[in-house]
Amino acid sequence: MSNFAPWKILHIDLSEDIPELTPEPQYQGIYAVFWWRGIPLGDREIFPSQLPLSASALRNLAIETITPTVGDRLLANGFKAPLPVVHPDPAWDKPPEFAALLALQQPLQQLQQINNQPINNSISVIICTRNRAESLARCLRSLLNLTQPPQQIIVVDNAPKDATTREIVAQIPQVQYVLEPKPGLSIARNTGIRHATGEIIAFTDDDVEVHPDWCVRLQQAFINPQVLAVTGLMLPAELETEAQYIFHQGSGSSGWEYRAINYDMRFFANMQHRGVPVWRIGAGANMAFRRQTFELVGYFDERLGAGASGCSEDSEMWYRILAGGGICRYEPQSVIFHYHRRDIDAFKSQAYQYMRGHVAALLVQFANYKHWGNLRRLCVTLPQYYVAAILRSLKHGSSLRSSSILTEILGCLSGIKFYINHRKKPAWTEVEKLTPLTPQLPSLAGKGEKSKPLSS
Repeated sequence: MSNFAPWKILHIDLSEDIPELTPEPQYQGIYAVFWWRGIPLGDREIFPSQLPLSASALRNLAIETITPTVGDRLLANGFKAPLPVVHPDPAWDKPPEFAALLALQQPLQQLQQINNQPINNSISVIICTRNRAESLARCLRSLLNLTQPPQQIIVVDNAPKDATTREIVAQIPQVQYVLEPKPGLSIARNTGIRHATGEIIAFTDDDVEVHPDWCVRLQQAFINPQVLAVTGLMLPAELETEAQYIFHQGSGSSGWEYRAINYDMRFFANMQHRGVPVWRIGAGANMAFRRQTFELVGYFDERLGAGASGCSEDSEMWYRILAGGGICRYEPQSVIFHYHRRDIDAFKSQAYQYMRGHVAALLVQFANYKHWGNLRRLCVTLPQYYVAAILRSLKHGSSLRSSSILTEILGCLSGIKFYINHRKKPAWTEVEKLTPLTPQLPSLAGKGEKSKPLSS
């Protein structure tokens, strides 16, 4: 039986009085998130052995934690988040000039000024849901508390078993209800797109709460016209079970941190031979696209996602954007709070679906572009990873994480079978067009392989 104890999530606004932290025996530790007036700056796990922690000690810990984020926002070089490439080029981000760092006057106040840039685009928010009325109601309440309301909030009710979702939405005049009787998350997302009217189309899930500035920060992130997609920071809403903590640890290692990243042609070209890790770009529960993106690269592949392959409909879309020369931006100032799966069975089921969808997406990407790195990941990288994981579990003993390894392997095998049974490419060109196409972006020519243009 697991002796796991919950973690206390503590949000600390550095513009207010810094608290003193005292031991709390009922918790395994404190997961502290540091903010400055709505701007997320960093997080730190604080263990019982570090407590008590005085206000001054906590302030010093906060300064150490947030320095990379502040430097990223205010200095041209030295603190940019590294792209996940095999051979990083140090010239991409020069070392920080210490004098420039010391010369910053009231840096946190400067962050606030940067965030006051005007918004010149409209946004539609889409939530695809299926038979989770209680979670949906919580999500909608958070959307109604946004500092700047979106142009449109759409709930796509995907193959519901009853009218509960329709009844909830009917009580909220600001929310538009759309029924999609055919099951599948990608099908529901595509239905939402066809009903959206905003220049930016944002997606979140019914198991999240959004930060009040969520929409504003997404809209501001599209200032660069070559940015076609934006993702944001996903923080845990609770860490009460071992399954939730393991999921949080896994998502944290995916690069969803506090410094902004532009995933671009350089990233794509450097990783293409190994399999571009598009899953690092973000989470489908916190993503947005220019409306024209779906004209440029097509709609979501309806073979992928929950209700079909299992997941990866989001990352496969990001793959298409990057292959065509567009930019996907990770913008951590756009924040959601996610309620991870609480129990072990749900966690294992999710792990199975993730790997099933991931493998199916690798095969879809190879079929679309003939980029051999996708097969290298499937046939070399993943087997090596799971052999090493099995050996570690044999050496260190069983844990919830190690017990999910077999589940994930079965998911990988199921993903291969799923793709074989669904090889026929969806007719994206038959989907009703949204708007006349005007953007022209350069196509990417990687080393030894020529990527298809965005119109492919």
